[in-house]
Amino acid sequence: MDDLFTRLRAEDFSRLDAGGHVYLDYTGSGLPPESLVRGHAELLCGTVLGNPHSNNPTSAAASELVDQARRRVYEYFDADPAEYEVVFTPNATGALRLVGEAFPFTAASRYVLTADNHNSCNGIREYAHAHGASVAYVPLDADLRIADLHPHLAGADPAAPNLFVFPAQSNFSGIKHPLEWIGQAQSLGYRVFVDAAAYLPHNRISLRQVKPDYLCLSFYKMFGYPTGVGVLLARTEALRELRRPWFCGGTVRFVSATSEVCKPYVTARGFEEGTLNFLDIAAVPAGLDWLERVGVERIREHALGLTDLLLREGLALTHSNGQPLMRVYGPADTERRGASVAMNVLDADGAVVFFKEVENRARRDRISIRTGYFCNPGAAEYAFDHPPREVSACAEDDEFDIHRYSACLQSRPVGAIRVSLGVATNERDVRAFLAHLASYRDQRFGAAARPVLAAAG
Repeated sequence: MDDLFTRLRAEDFSRLDAGGHVYLDYTGSGLPPESLVRGHAELLCGTVLGNPHSNNPTSAAASELVDQARRRVYEYFDADPAEYEVVFTPNATGALRLVGEAFPFTAASRYVLTADNHNSCNGIREYAHAHGASVAYVPLDADLRIADLHPHLAGADPAAPNLFVFPAQSNFSGIKHPLEWIGQAQSLGYRVFVDAAAYLPHNRISLRQVKPDYLCLSFYKMFGYPTGVGVLLARTEALRELRRPWFCGGTVRFVSATSEVCKPYVTARGFEEGTLNFLDIAAVPAGLDWLERVGVERIREHALGLTDLLLREGLALTHSNGQPLMRVYGPADTERRGASVAMNVLDADGAVVFFKEVENRARRDRISIRTGYFCNPGAAEYAFDHPPREVSACAEDDEFDIHRYSACLQSRPVGAIRVSLGVATNERDVRAFLAHLASYRDQRFGAAARPVLAAAG
């Protein structure tokens, strides 16, 4: 193991070993480095900061910290301030909602999204439907990839406002989708929104090299802290096309109650609602500095090396009868993927062990994993081979629960296990999980181990 990561584990993530934790949910959330939290606490304790919407001394100090954070975001993403706006949001979902509700869909518009997408991207289809736009999903192949995007984008009216959304990295399977899709879709008449939340903890994006119209992220995914702060990076021309359905404090230059006049901002301020989370935004520059000191490329190499170990040794585990112990959804190697693996445990009869049984047993071993659909129903449905008509029929059950849903789908899987690795993961963590997998050897579950919670989300 690289000495740097051994040192980081001891200095910035010592609480993991102190508490006996095996943390394998980095796609869910990064872990805050202790040095970052201490530094931010010192900043807050040594500075008097007020609401930024004023020019008094404490307000001006807060405004300057927000401006510093905005400048640091431009630097980190190599974005030209003349071409892009930095809009602070509560998270990546907040950025997607801002664009979805304000995108100028018409009856001539197309909203196209990959089946592999976070639910926040699926939710934009409701805005598209409300304006009469057509909605189309790009299907996945057996490896949960997309072989040829072009046929699914072709035929859009370039004069209409069209939108294409995809994740740079799947939060379900860890698959990386090509950033070349951005220019391809734009050439066919689409604005392009890239969900980079799962991609950025281990990868960099230069907005001078690739130029999406919109890109979203959450900082807690990147370096664990703070929660409640994300960013929408939007090309200025694309931002000005949006039509907000309402206004509020901070988004307007002038409002009259008696004459109903409203003068909204047409810059980032027009999308930053109310009082910004200015205390936590002040932590963003230090977090980005921390990432750069460690080295994002170095983190990626570290995490993928451990992912390779997990895949090789996990897929080699078998029951005494030769049946495999683990089924992986998506690539079984580290080619064009991130450090996140979706899987299920198989019992000695080859049947899928219900994900909640695995989660409950892992919790007893202080292993943190994530289970369910991971807010990505499209990738899950393709992974589990859920026929759309059956999904629709089974979901209409007025007494819907996970037992009935699974039975209706002829006992197909209705959830998976996701193991995701990051900067503080070490080989002991991976081997602890492999040992947990091995504890299922030669066990048979039949219909006994049923989950108790719904899989969606």
